[in-house]
Amino acid sequence: MSEARPTAVVWDVGRVLYRWDLRCLFGQLIADNAELDWFLANVVTEEWHFEHDAGRPIGEMVVERQRHFPAYADIIAAYETRFNETIPGPVEGTHELVEALAAHGVPQFALTNFGDEFWAMFAPTAPIFDHMRDIVVSGREKCVKPDPAIYAIAETRFGITPDRLLFIDDRADNIAAAEARGWHGHVFQGADAAAADLRRYGLLTP
Repeated sequence: MSEARPTAVVWDVGRVLYRWDLRCLFGQLIADNAELDWFLANVVTEEWHFEHDAGRPIGEMVVERQRHFPAYADIIAAYETRFNETIPGPVEGTHELVEALAAHGVPQFALTNFGDEFWAMFAPTAPIFDHMRDIVVSGREKCVKPDPAIYAIAETRFGITPDRLLFIDDRADNIAAAEARGWHGHVFQGADAAAADLRRYGLLTP
């Protein structure tokens, strides 16, 4: 990590700015808890979802999954059209931090593993992104964190040297990849700890 003090903040989206929970959608469609647990462990899994984050079209993924699990074809189809229901709302406290940084004139960006089609559905519903000067979305770049290539894309797009960027992400491997390029990093474990780091770097006043 650089000795320089960061002057801009880069936010992750899922589980940092917004909650994400597959149960919020599929719990509406599968009443039995044991069956729901099995479905989320074997059919619509976070690992399978990650293929869309990496750039695979969701329609192609859904059709393939329906062939493997025909008894759940209708429920799998719901994911393509009702993805926004997996996002129940903001992570507590982080939107207030974004607003406070904006009030201080701190440049803010986002770097997210998010499918292109799902991003097109969700982003227009989320005015907090109006505070971001640019957002790098993995599904559009067909490159996901923690691949160093997506950080290189962000550096070019943001136009700020790595040693001036503070990245806030909930995954330690994503932060380690950023720090390997000279970014500052904060592994998100709640808004209070993030706020403390932002104050430590002088990006927020006490």
